[in-house]
Amino acid sequence: MSLYLSLSLSLSIYCNVSISIYLSIYLSIYLSIYLSIVIPYLSIYLSSIYLSIYLSIVMCPYLSIYLSIYCNVSISLSLSLYLSIYLSIYLSIYSNVYISIYLSIYLSIYLSIYHSLFTSIYLSIYLSIYLSIYLSIYLSMFLSINLDLYTELILALYWKKQVKSKLSII
Repeated sequence: MSLYLSLSLSLSIYCNVSISIYLSIYLSIYLSIYLSIVIPYLSIYLSSIYLSIYLSIVMCPYLSIYLSIYCNVSISLSLSLYLSIYLSIYLSIYSNVYISIYLSIYLSIYLSIYHSLFTSIYLSIYLSIYLSIYLSIYLSMFLSINLDLYTELILALYWKKQVKSKLSII
């Protein structure tokens, strides 16, 4: 970038000097012709070589300063436009990278929470159905075994009492 700026600055200085000399000569000739038409008495003096050289030397620094300022402003405007476009592209890419990283982290957290909620709901439903079936089978088996034992015990005691009462009658 600095190489580009130094080349553009040296080119602008070179162009400024050559253009300013050319313009000063052109302006001196133009002024001499214009003044010769407007003021006829000065036409001989103004058309001389001495005056054109003098005017070119006098006008050269002013024109070179003006042209250097103009070229520098023009170059700085074009560079600022280029840099603004470059920076906007760079910032958009940079911000897109950070936004995509942020969104990927956010989405991974969201999906893990959503997935864990979905999995926990699914597992709770599955476990409740499984446990209800499992417990109902074992509970019914346990109750049926206990009821069978209890009824057999009661019946055995009842029959024993009945047999005892019949034996006591005899």
